[in-house]
Amino acid sequence: MIIIQDVLVSHDIIEKDFVCNIKRCQGACCWEGDYGAPVSEEEKTKILELLPRLKEDLLAEAKEKIVKDGAVVQYKEPGFEGTNLLENGACVFMVRNELGHAQCSFEKLYNEGKSDFKKPVSCHLYPIRVSENAETGFKALNYDRWDICSEACSYGKELEMPLYQFSRDAIIRKFGEDFFEELHAFAEYEKGKKDQ
Repeated sequence: MIIIQDVLVSHDIIEKDFVCNIKRCQGACCWEGDYGAPVSEEEKTKILELLPRLKEDLLAEAKEKIVKDGAVVQYKEPGFEGTNLLENGACVFMVRNELGHAQCSFEKLYNEGKSDFKKPVSCHLYPIRVSENAETGFKALNYDRWDICSEACSYGKELEMPLYQFSRDAIIRKFGEDFFEELHAFAEYEKGKKDQ
């Protein structure tokens, strides 16, 4: 592990290559998994604020689920609040684009210039996961390996794109520009050592 500004960072984040290949996976991370996307209190407030603008794009069953159980729910086992899921495991905020690929309704609104909220930062960072301990203030960044992302690993290797570079905007959004620059400097140092 690397320590950047008191945050533990897994070496995999600088050593593994990764670039989402939506044409191959079709956005499977939006409908696979046991839990919704973790959200902060601030994000929860933003989600509830944006709900009226999202409703025209959401699936009928998603609208029903949100009315019945809420847009954000508490997941007891992992112990966090996150976006609600449909019975089939899809995020209630998942929509499909014209090619049939899964898309985040928040990101769609953002790309249309109708919102300043891209999507929950946990989704933006994925496949980087943040572990936080509220009592100690401890944070760690880990690479979450998932077989549905195997194409992203191959594509990243083909493009020689390290995971931290692919996730640059999300890392800066969560931790700031200085944090990213320190991480990048360490990655370059490690790369230089290997090239010698």
